[in-house]
Amino acid sequence: MWVCLLQEITQVTFTCVQKKYTCNFNFCNSWEIILFQKWNCSQEDNNTEHHFKSAKLDTFDLSPHMLGFQATVAPHTPTYFPLVSPENGHITAQQQMQNPPALQGQVAPAAEIKMTLFHWQIQQEAKRLEGVSPEQLNLQDTDGDTFLHIAVAQGRRALAYVLAAKMARCGSLDLKEHNGQTALQIAAATNQQLIVHDLLVHGAQINTCDFWGRSPLHVCAEKGHFLSLQVRICSNASVDVEMFNYDGLTPLHVAVLSHSAVIKELGCLENPSSCVATELVRRRQMFVECIKTLLLMGASHGTRDLKSGRTCLHMVCEEANVELLQLFLDQPSSLSIVNVKTFSGNTALHVVSSLQNHKRQVEAVKILMRKGADPGSRNSENELPSQLVPEGPVGEKVRQILKGKYVHA
Repeated sequence: MWVCLLQEITQVTFTCVQKKYTCNFNFCNSWEIILFQKWNCSQEDNNTEHHFKSAKLDTFDLSPHMLGFQATVAPHTPTYFPLVSPENGHITAQQQMQNPPALQGQVAPAAEIKMTLFHWQIQQEAKRLEGVSPEQLNLQDTDGDTFLHIAVAQGRRALAYVLAAKMARCGSLDLKEHNGQTALQIAAATNQQLIVHDLLVHGAQINTCDFWGRSPLHVCAEKGHFLSLQVRICSNASVDVEMFNYDGLTPLHVAVLSHSAVIKELGCLENPSSCVATELVRRRQMFVECIKTLLLMGASHGTRDLKSGRTCLHMVCEEANVELLQLFLDQPSSLSIVNVKTFSGNTALHVVSSLQNHKRQVEAVKILMRKGADPGSRNSENELPSQLVPEGPVGEKVRQILKGKYVHA
């Protein structure tokens, strides 16, 4: 661990629960910021598997009294303190988007006579950091994390706002840590939708990708963070909703696969009324909201993935995901993509017809047939969907539907 002789110091110590290390930040009179070497690292730190920083810094205390600032307000200052602090994200996102706070030194509108707690917090953070140089702001620890990465991971919105403003002015707002993640990607991963908005306001790049090729949209789609996705709609940022990750998937593909995984897990539960089932139902709805938001942003459910040529229809048919199948086939462009083929020539009807006695198979085949799926389409092996249907009572029903019987029953 590095050793630093300090003249007048306030020390802030935080412990990273997820990565199991301790790191100290020291703020001197000259605002010299020194990163200490991490210790007590577990074997997990050397694992190449990606871990989000959602649990980082559980005890990272940056409160005013820890930094020598007395939290007092002039007696005649008209200050409004809401019942719940916006620092924790419990305010309406639209309110903060419509009235982004000004940093110290910027002139507030003349009509503004009251100060919210968040505005006040920003002023105090700006005072504390006014002497920090660009070089100090851009210091990174052994994981490549800057102070901004850490503030975002902890959900310290006011501190992150001030740091982001300063880093934006020196062109380092999109600095990446060791997994190739910017502060915006950390905010997306931890579902800090208000911080996501603040970073976008300051000019954070939304189409950047990490070492797995994931954009912030991919991360939100994977986690079901639909509120952070909705922030992007309100921000008017230029978003590439069709960006592929290194697995050849768009954010919409990722959201669809995540939803189908939840549906599959729900189907395997022995007790549908359990707490686990309740949580899965909640997650399922989150992914549905993500998918609807991505469609509103212009994502196409007809885009084929780069590895096998599957569209979203093929993906939902792999699990007979009736909920999403109906959603996609209700889209205006559904007729033009219902018979799109994969690289092996399979349509969505081929995929769902080949399922092994799936309990939702019959319903899924009916929906496709009603929406114009072609039972006479052949794949690269010259096979019809009916030739892929397994034997059994369910298979017999599917064959009858493929012949045009009981489609509307």
